[in-house]
This record gives sequence, C-alpha cells and structure tokens, in this order.
Amino acid sequence: MNRFWQLWRTSTVRLTATFILIFSLFAILLLAFITWQSSVQIQRQQANDIDREVRVFQRIEANQGIRALAFAVQRIASSPGPGVYYLGDATGQFLLGNVTDIPANVLIEPGIYSFDYERANPFIDPPDENASPGAGPPPKSGFAVVRSIVLDNGMRLVVGRDVVERRGYSAIIVQSFLFGVLGIMVFSIIAGGVTARRVLQRIDTIRDTSTKIMSGNLSERVPVTKRNDEFDGLATNLNAMLDRIEQLLQGLKEVTDNVAHDLKTPLTRLRNQAETALRDGASDETRQRALEATIAESDRLIQTFNALLMIARAEAGAPSGALTDVDVSAVVADVAELYGPVAEDEGILVETAIEPGVHLHANRELIGQAMVNLLENAVKYATPEGEGQGRIAIGLRRNGNRVLIEVADNGPGIPVEDRTRVLQRFVRLEKSRSETGSGLGLSLVNAVTGLHGGSFRIEDNAPGVRAVIDLPGA
Repeated sequence: MNRFWQLWRTSTVRLTATFILIFSLFAILLLAFITWQSSVQIQRQQANDIDREVRVFQRIEANQGIRALAFAVQRIASSPGPGVYYLGDATGQFLLGNVTDIPANVLIEPGIYSFDYERANPFIDPPDENASPGAGPPPKSGFAVVRSIVLDNGMRLVVGRDVVERRGYSAIIVQSFLFGVLGIMVFSIIAGGVTARRVLQRIDTIRDTSTKIMSGNLSERVPVTKRNDEFDGLATNLNAMLDRIEQLLQGLKEVTDNVAHDLKTPLTRLRNQAETALRDGASDETRQRALEATIAESDRLIQTFNALLMIARAEAGAPSGALTDVDVSAVVADVAELYGPVAEDEGILVETAIEPGVHLHANRELIGQAMVNLLENAVKYATPEGEGQGRIAIGLRRNGNRVLIEVADNGPGIPVEDRTRVLQRFVRLEKSRSETGSGLGLSLVNAVTGLHGGSFRIEDNAPGVRAVIDLPGA
C-alpha cells in the first residue's frame, strides 16, 4: 500500500491517471452517442418502412381495387417478419391480417400508435385439423408501433412493426457498448501503467546519477539512449552542464594550486625583506631599500588580485547597463598611442592600421584593458631572436559582420601546442619565467572576448605571434 501511495504522489502517475480518465470519458461519450444514433436510425428506418408500405397499399387500392389490396395485405401478413398488418371493414371488424386484436382507439382515429399485441407464431407449424381445441401453437406476444389510416372506401388499414426485435438490437448494442467501455478502461490502465513505469525508470536513472555526482563522483553522466526523445534531450543538456561544472571545478582547483604556488615566492620575499629591515644593526639605507622592495612586491600582488577579480567579473557576465555603444576605433587608437613611447624606449617600431568609426555594443573599460594586456605582452616579447628590430602591428578592421582587433609582433612566437594552454590562468611558458608577470594577461583577454560574444585566438605571424580578438559587429 505504501508503494502505491508513493507512486500516486509522483506527477507522472497522476498525469497518466488524468489522461486515462479523460480518454475513458471521451470513449464512453463516443460509444454512448454511437449507441443512441444506432437506435435512432433503426427506429427511423422502421418508420420509413411503415410509411412506404402504407403508400404502396394506398396505390394498390386506388389502382386495382379492394380485392387486390386484400390479396396484397394477406400475402405480406403471411410472411415471417416483424411486420404487423390488420385490415378491417368500415366498422373496424377484422377481415384479414396477422393481428386480430387491435385497440379500438387505433381503429377509430387514424394516426401513429404503440401497443401490446398477440399473433400466431409463423415459425411453428399450424395444428392438425383433428387436434383438440387449444392444442394449437402458442401466440407470439409483442409490442408494436403502427400507423392507422382510413381508406377511400372506408375500410381500416393498420400497418406497423414489432419493436421487440429492435429492442433486442438495442440491447446487443448496449451490451457491446458496456464491454467496449470495460475493455477501454482495462487497456487504458495497462497502457498508463506501462507508460508511467517507463517514465519513472528514466527519472530514477537521472536521480541515481545525480546522487552519485553529489557523493563526489563528478565523472558520472546521465545515460543517453538511441531513441532521441525528450528524455535524451534532457540528459544531453544535463551532461553538457555537468561537463561545464567539472571544467569549472577543475579550473578552480588549478587556479587555487597556481595561486598558492605563484604567491608563495613573492610572499616569502616580502617576509625576508621585512626581516632584513628589522634585523639589528641594519642601516637606514638597507631599511629604505627593504621597504621600497616590499611596496613594489605588494603592488605586483595587488595587480595579480585585480586581474583575478576582473577575469571573474568578465566570466560572470556583464551587469545590466555595463554594455553601451563604444567607439572601438578610438579605444584601440588611445591604447596604441599610450604604448607608443614605451615601445620606442625598447627600440620597437609600432605600426597601426585602424579603421575609423567602428562602433560596438561593449564595455569600454574591459576592451581597453584587453588591449593593454596584448600590447604589454607584445612590447615584452617583440624583440626577435638574434639580430633585427622588433615590430608591433596594431590593426582594427571589419570583416563582413565581424570586427577584428589584431596585435602582431615579430618575436620568438608561441609553439602551436601551447597556444591554447597560455589562455589558462597562471600559465607561463618556460622562456617567460625570467620575465615579470602573473600569467593572467591572456586569460583576461579571453574572458573579456567571451563576455562580448566573440572569440580570441593566437595565430602564427611568421615570425612572431598574431593575437586576434574576433567580435560580432553591431
């Protein structure tokens, strides 16, 4: 019983029961309508047959006379069937037919009537002439619907049909109707039970998978069948969500490990510098240098945390009102002008090809920060290996309905196998370990690009690197 109530509390079983109820009611109403229409059609057909025979008898009487009418009535009355026939004289006295006892009101006033009657049974052989009285076949009882008319010569004609047979047909139809309703109910319950069981099995599979995931097994996924139904669509979306969650958790773990690893060294340096400044006998100059180094190291730590916060804000999505119409051409030009003198001090030539008047629905601060990060990397790594002058090319152009922002250099470049990895947080290549930085610059650029619905990729500049921000046009 508890199992039944647990099943009944589920939405699937209740919806199935509702469907069965609606379907059964509709089927019952449909079968009741068919039964009623069948009975009406039989009744209407009998009425039409009565009217047709009355018209035939009237034509015979009018065209061929009373003898022909009497012969026709007697011939039809002697045939087996549900027909009821009575022909009487002007006073209503019986002359011929298969019914001898007709109510007086039927003979007096022409019209349509119904009454009980008795007549000889045509399916039983007549009694022998030498048989004793009362030994004949039992009369056949019935209930008739008749039409009574007065002929032109004053004679009374009654034509009708026995409705007991019609009632038998109606009883058969009603019986079939009841069996049909019972069958519909039984099969609906079976079909509903099978359907509910299949649905509950799929739901139980999803629930069991979620239970395993909550227990810590993030690699579990909801099974997907080959039916490609709505449950498979739900399972596919849930699996995609689980993949994303697993990636985020893995990324969080990597970020935590990287933060712990990358901040351990600068924090150790801060402690050593503070210890040096507090050491007995340390000169004022030594303490001054220690404090300056501590401030510089603290600034780098603050920059690292600011970059992390900006990446988190970009990955979380822009708040309402954060995206406005921005002149991207002006933003790129301003950042290029800002870093032009810095590049010249490093002996690097800066070239620009910025298409004017390019506007986007974007966040000006984040687009500017992404450009700053790209140019800082370009200035840091633009010097080619061996001899030659470093070059940085800054470009902004439309490409169909896309807007491309490009920063290219002719430095040593990034190996193909590392071009995706460097977009992760705190990832620094071996040749960059000696340079200052936190390994968050390209991660921020990638997050900002994703916030604006675009993509960020690193291409080969042969030699060097071309960083491309690909954004949807306004």
